[in-house]
Amino acid sequence: MANYVITTCSTADVSVEHLRERQIDFLKFSFFIDGKEHKDDMGQTLSYEDFYRQMKNGADTKTSQPNSDQIKEFFKPYLEQGKDIIHLMLSSGLSGAMTSAKIAVNELIDEYPDRKIYVVDSLGASSGMGILVDEMADRRDSGMDIDQLYKWTMENRKKIHHWFFSTDLTFYVKGGRVSKVSGWFGTVLKICPLLNVDKNGKLIPREKIRGVASVIKQIVKKMEENADDGVNYNGRCYISHSDAQEYAMQVKELVEEKFPQLKDKILVNNIGTTIGSHSGPGTVALFFVGKERID
Repeated sequence: MANYVITTCSTADVSVEHLRERQIDFLKFSFFIDGKEHKDDMGQTLSYEDFYRQMKNGADTKTSQPNSDQIKEFFKPYLEQGKDIIHLMLSSGLSGAMTSAKIAVNELIDEYPDRKIYVVDSLGASSGMGILVDEMADRRDSGMDIDQLYKWTMENRKKIHHWFFSTDLTFYVKGGRVSKVSGWFGTVLKICPLLNVDKNGKLIPREKIRGVASVIKQIVKKMEENADDGVNYNGRCYISHSDAQEYAMQVKELVEEKFPQLKDKILVNNIGTTIGSHSGPGTVALFFVGKERID
């Protein structure tokens, strides 16, 4: 067994059970509903259904990243057990948590000079992080040591593709990603923006598409264009959604049709409370491994 642990963040948007099966612990971010703080424990104490119901009913939601002291407290039990750590962090293009992690690591190295602590900027989010941490766990289980795994992860993190669309622009307007005027016209015209995560780990609007049926076809087309081996792709494919199960299943069905070797391999997850606080309900995301992101 490897003498190191893989950890990630609650923003990886896979289930707690899934992470437990892979022997991966997670660092909890925080979120606020109408000023009351909650820990993002991946739906264990507050169901995703209840969370999005409160958002739809007008609740104000905000998020808070873990500070360096909280990150140190998360890492310390493993260091005290004599374990090294490789941690997959939410994209620095979306959060300042990576900066806090660097501070924590610098302080911990002084305290535990014989231990190795690697923190990887995932340049990703949601189930895109979930795919990457699963790929890391595969290599740990096959015997890769922590130095090799860190090198592999740094070399392959930009190969995880993240494509999103939204059927509800309310929270994109609230967060400043879409102007109020554009949001109003988008709602009237039933525009569903298609976005992705770029090479710097930032969420970028790419296309404005009219109608859910059209945007579902386009998001799957992006997978055809970018996935390893095109329609012959047989790697991991994850989908996540924020209270949009119907549309997520439509994406899943079309992916299975276009990529027959993926049948029964697609994992459908909920977008968690940290990411969901910003996206709001009505977002669907598609993740897969493909050519390296260059823009």
